[in-house]
Amino acid sequence: MTKKNSLGWNFLRGFAWAGLAFLVLPTLIAVPVSLTPKRYLSMPTGEVSLRHYINLFSSTEWMSSIGQSTIIAGFSALIATVLGTLCAIGLWRISSRASEAIRGILLLPLIIPPIISAMAFYRIWVKLGLLDSYSGMIIAHAILAAPMVLITVSASLANFDLRLEQASCNLGASIGTTLRRVVLPSIKPGIWAGAIFAFILSWDEIVVALFIAKFRIMTLPRRMWDGIRENTDPTVAASAVVLVLVTISALTIYSIMTNHVRIQGSPEQEENS
Repeated sequence: MTKKNSLGWNFLRGFAWAGLAFLVLPTLIAVPVSLTPKRYLSMPTGEVSLRHYINLFSSTEWMSSIGQSTIIAGFSALIATVLGTLCAIGLWRISSRASEAIRGILLLPLIIPPIISAMAFYRIWVKLGLLDSYSGMIIAHAILAAPMVLITVSASLANFDLRLEQASCNLGASIGTTLRRVVLPSIKPGIWAGAIFAFILSWDEIVVALFIAKFRIMTLPRRMWDGIRENTDPTVAASAVVLVLVTISALTIYSIMTNHVRIQGSPEQEENS
């Protein structure tokens, strides 16, 4: 690599890190605010306290919201992963102009502003009687998250070797067996990535929750929203830190699993086995 190319690469890498810091650093302000010993939002001045974290994990209201967010995110991620994976495989098998048009339609939840989707869910959920219900929240979040799974699984399928599928069929395996034992194991990283992104999307979602959840369903982001509107309790900052930690943990788990899959599939591993 020439000196000119090296300088250009270093500049691009530095610019990328600067952009990442610009996006992430404002989020980290919640960490010192959550450690303030005072009863209102403020930066700690010398003394720090964990009282707001204790309040977060000892309060039945906050723990109920954490539990509801976990349940809704888990089930919506499961549904979105199944639907997104099946759609990605189906569109990959068809591989035509019509499939690309269908793909564009399926990706609309990622393109349409969340406020528009929230209003649409509200109008439909009123007629179906799904307002302020677990099923309504899970279905809505699954619809919003399914395109994320579609994208990640489609990316994995783009690198899939069609000869493996053809060999399986030539050896007498049925379509179901080929899908279960050849295709799905090969695209496992994309499926896991979609599932984790779907979970994070549901875990952090607030706009749709404000429209279709009233009194019975109070997810963690919605309780944080109400806490900011009604008072200035620093417990909101502590819950924000928990949200960030859960998101980072999910991405870390995905990174570890992806590296594990790559190591298992490396040529050195195959030779040793």
